[in-house]
Amino acid sequence: MPRLPRVLAVLAVLGVALTGCSTTVSLRPAPDANDPACAAIMVRLPGTLADQRRVWTDAQSTAAWGTPTRIILACGVAVPGPSTLKCVSLGGVDWLVDESDEPNFRITSYGRSPAVQLYLQGHDKNVDPNAVLAQLGRLVSAQTAQRAQCTNPDTIGG
Repeated sequence: MPRLPRVLAVLAVLGVALTGCSTTVSLRPAPDANDPACAAIMVRLPGTLADQRRVWTDAQSTAAWGTPTRIILACGVAVPGPSTLKCVSLGGVDWLVDESDEPNFRITSYGRSPAVQLYLQGHDKNVDPNAVLAQLGRLVSAQTAQRAQCTNPDTIGG
């Protein structure tokens, strides 16, 4: 696994652990968090996502929902290249789904720059990854696709 996704996964887990004792989730910004396209996405993020209320984060171009945290978003992560990960197409965006940390999911937008990455707590049955991607995909789809689409889109859990 490339270093950046591992670092973001560790930060996400730390952020989840920290939300139990704080109202601010402590994260680190992604390398391209200052991209203007990230700002355009961040200002349109919903206050509630998958029935989870948004909580404060302390890093640029990041967001979190739930107490304890169930969903973490980071904009400006490394744009993924071709991959053998499951690829789903929801909300007008293709997403690469890393299920190696089941029941949790690390999901990265595919074919768009800057890339958006989500970390979802999969053990919470109230947080439907497909619904989250459909809702957030509408925001991410405003970015122009830079790369080909998934060749065999699927659904998460399918």
